[in-house]
Amino acid sequence: MHRTIALFPALALSAATLGAQGLVALHGTVHDDQGAPIGHAQVGLRGTTLFTRSDASGRYRLAQVPTGTVHVRVDAVGYAGLDTVVAISADSASVDFQLRFSPLTLAPVSTVIEKLPHFGERPATSVAQVSERDLDRRAVNTVDEAVDHVPGIQFVNGQINIRGSTGYIQGLNSRVLLTVDGVPMNQGDRGGIDWDLLAVNEIESVDILKGAGSSLYGSAALGGVVNVTTRDVPNGLHSRLRLTGGAYADPPYAIWQFRSSPGLQGGADLSASYGNDVAGGSIAVGDRHSDGYRQQDSEDHFHMAGKTRWEPSQGVRVDISGAWAVNRYDVPLSWCNRGKCDDRGQVFQPFMIDTTERGARTDSRKAYLAAQIRSTVSPGFAWQARASLLRTHFIDVRRSANEYGIGDRFGTEARIESHPDTNRSVLVGGEVTFSRVSSDIFGSHTQAELAAYGQSEQQIGSARFSGGARLDFLAVDGGSLTAVASPRIGITIPTDRREQDGGILRASIGRGFRAPTMAERFVHTFALGFEVIPNPNLHPETAWSFEIGHTTAPVLGTFRVDAALFWTEAHDLIEPQAVLVPPDTIKIQLQNVVRARLAGVDATIIGAPIPNRLITTLGYTYLSTRRRLAGDSTTGPLAFRPRHLLTLGADYTVGSLDVGADFRFASRPERIELEGFVDPRRVPVKVLDLRAGWSRGPVAFRLLVANALNYIYNLVPETLAPVRTVTLTVVWAH
Repeated sequence: MHRTIALFPALALSAATLGAQGLVALHGTVHDDQGAPIGHAQVGLRGTTLFTRSDASGRYRLAQVPTGTVHVRVDAVGYAGLDTVVAISADSASVDFQLRFSPLTLAPVSTVIEKLPHFGERPATSVAQVSERDLDRRAVNTVDEAVDHVPGIQFVNGQINIRGSTGYIQGLNSRVLLTVDGVPMNQGDRGGIDWDLLAVNEIESVDILKGAGSSLYGSAALGGVVNVTTRDVPNGLHSRLRLTGGAYADPPYAIWQFRSSPGLQGGADLSASYGNDVAGGSIAVGDRHSDGYRQQDSEDHFHMAGKTRWEPSQGVRVDISGAWAVNRYDVPLSWCNRGKCDDRGQVFQPFMIDTTERGARTDSRKAYLAAQIRSTVSPGFAWQARASLLRTHFIDVRRSANEYGIGDRFGTEARIESHPDTNRSVLVGGEVTFSRVSSDIFGSHTQAELAAYGQSEQQIGSARFSGGARLDFLAVDGGSLTAVASPRIGITIPTDRREQDGGILRASIGRGFRAPTMAERFVHTFALGFEVIPNPNLHPETAWSFEIGHTTAPVLGTFRVDAALFWTEAHDLIEPQAVLVPPDTIKIQLQNVVRARLAGVDATIIGAPIPNRLITTLGYTYLSTRRRLAGDSTTGPLAFRPRHLLTLGADYTVGSLDVGADFRFASRPERIELEGFVDPRRVPVKVLDLRAGWSRGPVAFRLLVANALNYIYNLVPETLAPVRTVTLTVVWAH
């Protein structure tokens, strides 16, 4: 503690010394060996707070750079990182960097996901990335469709599982935290995630932190963190138009047919921006419609988004962003079982719905507004602050009754980042979150969270150590405080220094937690024919997560392997339980009843057997889970967790043409929630996606055939997963 406090006078003296030396703005371009610009490259000075990203034209500008000799690191997805020493003078602060194409190079770590810049350094916890190229070539419409291909990750009816973290509870909670440019975006009432709040057209990349992230991010980061980085506002005038159109396959059997013509989908997204070295702004609008692939499955979606940046002085930047989206979608609550519709003599009709659910729909509105400021006082000292508001509003229209909920989440955070020397960094911050809900099924309630956190990293020899902790205080409806501590330590050690991008061994252990949402505490509704009753006495879920992993250096120049062993011990997990209310009524209540263990192996192989042409990926996750109820010695597997997850991918490029394929396999879950009360039918997942693309100048065409084999399966009871869908996407960018 005394060492940390003593840093600040030293930093002030360092800043004064640097000021005497002179600070300039380093600028230039980042390009490949053919002279083509490289956008979104990270440019930074090792061991400092100084970093920036190049724009779509490859231009970058880095403020507060001291004159003299500096050590610059440049990274970009798909290119070998560049470490170089540059001599900077007041009269010459322009430097261009050239990167070499290298598909096996690890993607640079987002400065947001770890809250500290890592120039060429890898964190002690597994991190995966979905790049802009991945988003473009997969021609997806929402973020979750792209993230679903990341090894170790599976979406179950819209809820994300990182190494089996979440499972599935309809309409409630997520044990993974979503952030947009570092701003938390989980709903204030239900704690879930709206993956369609931002259109793909506005997204630059997605970073996924696997494992407990509560030491920096607090509640909901029990299973990991997903950060969406939106497109920055580049200099000059730019515009982008994205058009999509497609059709759903018919049911594979005539007896399952439910309409006379194919279902269609389509949409349009338009964005425009203008900026210079001082300020810039962008605006985006979009609209989508889908007929759906099942009976009563149509959807209409409209969204708007905007972003501004302002750099009033050297080293100071202000960003303001926001988005608003409106959804109206029909709800096929569950498929039709015998006698509940025109079943045509079948035991069940997966494409049809129960006639008593005709007309069910949901109207949903969500919006966020966020403001952030970062001030780089000197190369060794910076501070950052943000404020945000997220609002969600839904109306469920049902035959029996209508339900609504309005949730607000206010957040503010401030942090200080210091680098006393090139081998040490310190991060200290605080965060306040206030949520409120007004609903006819959740009631009217508030929840406040107050937190302080700190983290330090130290290079000792070749090893890099990191350690930190966060202390959260929670209060519901102004009641007594609940305190939760979340420490974490980690280490990374290079295992191959023969080349710049060598192997790395990593290990970490940390504690995560998730506070019960107000919806979980106070929900009072009906589901599956049962009354769901509130439980205001719920307390936080907690878990200790351990990981040890290794990333090899490129082997024979053609492939590299990343593998990790992970182990999580979770306590007080919240699950729905059937409770007997005297004399003989069965009701459903969410309770802290589960102690669980999740352990396994998460491995990825990236190959480039034909350089600059063929890139292949293989991901495999083995997951073993054990669940034990409170007061019960019997054990069993956790619900909705497949034991095996396999992803295969291949991309081949020839000039302006590229073709690719993705295959996903998930074994049949051994257990589902409320088994015995719902239809237990479930099968393994075997989904093949095919894609092709052609680009020339500002125009690109993308063809996607999702679920090309039209494999019929379900991830949750009585809910059919998407069938084969053919989509054509056209993008024009200027």
